[in-house]
Amino acid sequence: MRIVPSDDRLKAARILAVDDEAANLSLVERAFRREGFENVITFLDARAALEDFATRPPDLVLLDLMMPGVDGYELLEAFRRLTDDSSYLPILVLTADSTMKARLRALSLGAKDVLLKPYDVGELLLRSWSLLDTRRRFRELPSP
Repeated sequence: MRIVPSDDRLKAARILAVDDEAANLSLVERAFRREGFENVITFLDARAALEDFATRPPDLVLLDLMMPGVDGYELLEAFRRLTDDSSYLPILVLTADSTMKARLRALSLGAKDVLLKPYDVGELLLRSWSLLDTRRRFRELPSP
């Protein structure tokens, strides 16, 4: 059974997932591929993810906050620096840190949504779909 609507334009989106746990990335990749998303790029290493982001900006970022070395907050700041102010880049934070402080900090640094681990895969897919749809609609707006 498919969870997200059938829309090949959105399913062609480039999705960048960053987490220091291979099992988490595998779950994300399998879920999105099962729904027909073929352009899911995963990174265990935050620095490699940042390099990839700088060369080929994604349509959606799925980001863990608590990672060794460069953490999710640092990536949020870097992504914001690399993203044009007139763009809408959806970033969905996936974190086990359930504190309000963590959620507010992530949102203040540019995340568009936060989903707490362990999460329901259907909810992950639908929230991601909604963010991608918002990005598509934003890009279709006439320029001022």
